[in-house]
Order: sequence, then C-alpha cells, then structure tokens
Amino acid sequence: MANGFGSLYVGASGLQSSQNGLNVISNNLANIGTEGYVRQRVFYEDRHYTSFQNAAVSTQQTGLGVNIGDVIHARDVFLDRAYRSENGRSAFYAAGYDATSEIETQLQETDGEAFRDAITDLYSAFAEYAKDPSNTTYQNLVIQKSELFLSRASGVYDGLAKYQSTINVKIKNDVTRINELGKEIQELNKSIQRIEAGKVETAMELRDQRDKDLDELSKLADIEYSESADGIVKVRLEGTEFLDEVHVYQLGLKEDNLTGFLTPYWTHLSNPARDQYYPAFSTETIDPAVRNDVGEVKSLLLARGDHNANYFDLENLTSDQYSKGISNSVVMNSQAELDRLVHTIMTGVNDLLAPNTTYGAVTGSTGTVTGKDSMGNVVLIGPDTKILDVDKCCYGESKKLPPEELYTRTGCDRYKQVTVTDAAGNDQLLYVYNEEDSSDLSTCYTLKDVTVNQELKSFPTELPHLTKNDGVAYSMADDIYQLWESSGYTLNPSDITPTSFTGFYTKYIGELATQGSIYKTTSESLTSTTATIESNRQAVIGVSSDEELTNMIKFQNAYNASSRYINVVSEMIEYLLSSVS
Repeated sequence: MANGFGSLYVGASGLQSSQNGLNVISNNLANIGTEGYVRQRVFYEDRHYTSFQNAAVSTQQTGLGVNIGDVIHARDVFLDRAYRSENGRSAFYAAGYDATSEIETQLQETDGEAFRDAITDLYSAFAEYAKDPSNTTYQNLVIQKSELFLSRASGVYDGLAKYQSTINVKIKNDVTRINELGKEIQELNKSIQRIEAGKVETAMELRDQRDKDLDELSKLADIEYSESADGIVKVRLEGTEFLDEVHVYQLGLKEDNLTGFLTPYWTHLSNPARDQYYPAFSTETIDPAVRNDVGEVKSLLLARGDHNANYFDLENLTSDQYSKGISNSVVMNSQAELDRLVHTIMTGVNDLLAPNTTYGAVTGSTGTVTGKDSMGNVVLIGPDTKILDVDKCCYGESKKLPPEELYTRTGCDRYKQVTVTDAAGNDQLLYVYNEEDSSDLSTCYTLKDVTVNQELKSFPTELPHLTKNDGVAYSMADDIYQLWESSGYTLNPSDITPTSFTGFYTKYIGELATQGSIYKTTSESLTSTTATIESNRQAVIGVSSDEELTNMIKFQNAYNASSRYINVVSEMIEYLLSSVS
C-alpha cells in the first residue's frame, strides 16, 4: 500500500511539472515581440528517493517523480561578446560615413548648385576679363562672380562648422546616455544579487534588461565586462574601470571656452580645480589592426575635431604628421582643404593685381632700416620685408597707389604706408605688405575673415586694368587667367601630384568620395557581420512560436498522461481497499 500511495506522488509531480512547463511556454509566447526578451527553458531533476528494506532482497528505492531543477536563459556568451564587439565597430564607421555624407550635402553636389559652379563661373569671369580688362562689363562680372564664389564657399564652411556643433550635441547626448546606462546596470546588479542570494530564484527579466543595456553600451564605446559568481557584472570602458561592485565612475564633459566643443573625461581621475583632465577617449591613433576603431562616441570626436580648421592647419606639416593628425578628422580636414583652395585662389589673384617684391630687391640693401608708419609708429624694414612692387603694378581708373586688391581682410589693409629715410637723407614712401598672422585670423586670407573689396563694389573701374603708361594691362589680366591652368597646387601635405584650380577641386571631392566610400563599405560590411551574429544569437535567445507551440503540446500531453496515471493508481487503490474489506 505504501508503494501504491507513493505512486500518487509520482503522478502529482508530473502534473505540477507539466503545469510549470506550460507556464514557462506561455510566458515565452506572451513576450514573443518584447525587445530584449530571452527565451526561457525548463530543466527537470529527480525528486527525492525513498529507501525501504525488504527481508528477502537488498535495500530498494522508490522515486517520488520529477521536479523543476531550474528555469534558465537560453544565451550564448560567445555570440554575445562577438555581437557587442562588432556592434561597436559598426557604429564607429556608420558615424564616419554620416559625417562624409553631410559634407557632400553641404557642397550641394546632388542638388545641381554645386560649389564647383562657383569656381567655374569665377574662372569664366576672368577669362572674359582677360579679353579686355578695361571693359566695365567684364570688371563688374569679375566682382560679382568673386562675391558669389566667396558667398558659396563661406556657406559651405559655415555649414561644416554648424555640423561640428551638431556632432557636439550628439557627443553630449551619448555621454549622458553612457552615464545613465552605468547607473541602470548598477541598480540591476543590486536587484539581481538580492533576488538570487537564496539560490532559489533567477532574476530573468532583470538579466534580460541588463544584457540589453550592455548591448546599447557596446554601440557607444569599447567595453569589456565580466560577471562574478554572485551575479555582479563589472565593466571597463575604453580600458578604464567604469563599473564595479560598488561604484559607477561617471564621465564628465569639459567645454572649450573658445569653440564650445565638449571633451569627455574621467571625473574620478581628473582634478578640474587644477585644470587637470584625464580624457576618456583616445583619438590619436586609430588602427583597425588593433581593433581600437570601436564606438560611436570615439568616431564622433574624431569627425568633429577640436576646432574650426583653416589652411594654417595644413601648413608646414610632413606627410606623416598630416596622416596622423588632421587627416583623421573628416570635417576638420574638409574645412582646412576648402580654406586652402580659397586662400590659394584669393592670394594668387591679389598678388597679380597688387604684386609684391622685397625691400632688398629694390634697394640692394642687406641690412635693417627704421621707418615710421602714418601713425608715427616705428617700423623695422629688413631686406626680406615685402613691399608693393611699384614698377610692375597696374592701376585702376584713378591711378592711385596702392592699387586695390580684389579680396580684403577684415582685420587689416593689404599695405601700410611707411616712410624711410635713405642714406642721402631723402624720405622714401614704401607700401609695406601686412603679413598674415596665424595668431590673429582677421589678418589672414581665410574664409571667415575675407570679403570682396568694398571699394571695388562701389567703383568697379578701380579694379587694376591700366599699365604705368596708361595702356590696357592685357598681360596682367592674362596672368590671372593662366592661374587657373597652372599646375602648381597641392591639396594637402600627402598630395604629391600638383594640379590646377579646377583639378584642385576635383581632387577635393574625389578624396572626400574615397573616404566616404571606405566608411560606407566598412560600415556595410560590419553591419552585415553584426546582423549575421545577431541572427545566430536570436536563433539561441529568440522565441520561435512554432517551437514553443510544439513544446506546449508536449507538456499538455504530459499533463494528460499524469492525470490518467493518477486515475489508474486511484482506481487500483480503491480496488485493493474494497477487496480487503
């Protein structure tokens, strides 16, 4: 009878286990569309065995059925790590491709109003001017097309600068999200540890959310993580401790006073009071071979750069310095190359309209002399000091000196008048060229600090077109026209093939297209790889309605079988009891 009643335990365990199995299946089906949900699986184990002694035979055991041993997540840790690694690299190149696409948009290459048209129109205006420099129609045309050229170039440059500000906001949002994810994971760690401390229950939903947070964090930055025996996940971000058993080490944002650009730094390793900041992301050397091309934030920092670039950023650099420096920032590099193109055109034209020589070349002097400007300030004139070449310059209608330049700087005139007393005691009036000073951009021919000469806009006939003998300056006008065909210009320090102005812009667009193609191809390749890994991962963690319905039928049949088994055992016991009576 003991064995008979014990059989009821077996049947009851079958009912309970099948019912619990059905509950798990129902939960899976209910969450089939829930983002981040991981399929749950039921594992069974034997219940306790009961031992009894039989006089005729050795000790025997009878089982009491089955019980649920555990309900586990269906995860593959190797697929998770592979997904998070490729997810970060995919985000890195996707952000770079977005930046190159934005630059192409700024250049309006797809809208039919390309910046190329502005260069071509200016070239055509100078071609007409070369035919007859004294023709007021052609003079007006040069001034109008120059203004349009600067306007479009400035529009592109300002658009790139605004895009840097847009990237800056993205960086701020991403860093804020990184800090939020750190706090979320810390809270989930505490909750998971508290629930699982009794070794009875597994915090399935909380683990799902934590894994989802790790997936999102892997997109934003390069992470390493590990889980301790008590269920705590520790995270290193960009090689530095980010989250441990107790702390979340937050990222701060240092704002540049001049540009407003934000740079992430580790608050626990920095001392802002002493202006000491430990940067969280290194953008100095990006090398796919060592797999440090990971994370959206790093790519955004790289694309934005640290300031609004100009042609000075390309000056006096070796090819190696260039390739390790500004060339890695797609926006800054585009700004600098655009400014270099415009600077080369502006200075080339101005130097022909108002040509320079040196004081030594005019006087034969090899020493330094002292002069005074119109304000009475002392000016030192050396043999290499640039001055207006009065003998070669041309004039406008009024024949005044110095002649008008086409493009003027906002911070200074082209020349300052300096009076020098020669050895014979005679005063000599010089027009000393105001050199460009990189510490004061208003003195430089950069896009942000140059306008078309206001005097020429009011009086176009002051555009130099006459020789000293009142002849038409055909030679000077032709020299300007020939500037466009001259092949002496390079795009950047790594460009070893000089080109013309037209080729200059073609190279500029071609380089941008090549870089965009690399970002696009790499991004698409990594996106495909990430999608493949995610597909394999979903095959493990995802809920399949067909599979779950099959398991549901299995557990239903098991439940029915257990029910019939109990009925049979019940009838058997009832029969035995009635027979004894």
